[in-house]
Amino acid sequence: MMMFRWFLLFITFGFTLPSMAEELMSFSSSLNQTRYQSLVEELRCPKCQNQNLADSGSGIAVDLREQVHQMIEQGKTDQEIVDYMVARYGAFVLYRPPHSSATFLLWYGPFIFLGLGLLVFAFVVMANRKRRGVSS
Repeated sequence: MMMFRWFLLFITFGFTLPSMAEELMSFSSSLNQTRYQSLVEELRCPKCQNQNLADSGSGIAVDLREQVHQMIEQGKTDQEIVDYMVARYGAFVLYRPPHSSATFLLWYGPFIFLGLGLLVFAFVVMANRKRRGVSS
């Protein structure tokens, strides 16, 4: 029973550690804190892949949150911080990647495939109508 209590204590501490780390960060202004929250929610964790930096508890996310904090306090703009992260980790860290030839299919692929699917559907329906009309 004592081992179970230690296990629960360990698990509880492990889940609260990332939130405690953010509470310890001090900002020179409330604007910097707002910028920080916006950036860590907009940037993706390179390790977790489907979590932003704010939600991730991985080691790299903790380090990147600290890096974002330091860069904000140094007076870097949001765009400079995003550019730094993209230069280091690629466009993958952005939840909204830029429009470019490399991301063309990402942005427009679903619409292209939807259009092709509708064309195939229309072709099949027309072919079935013709076949029914000929055999009647």
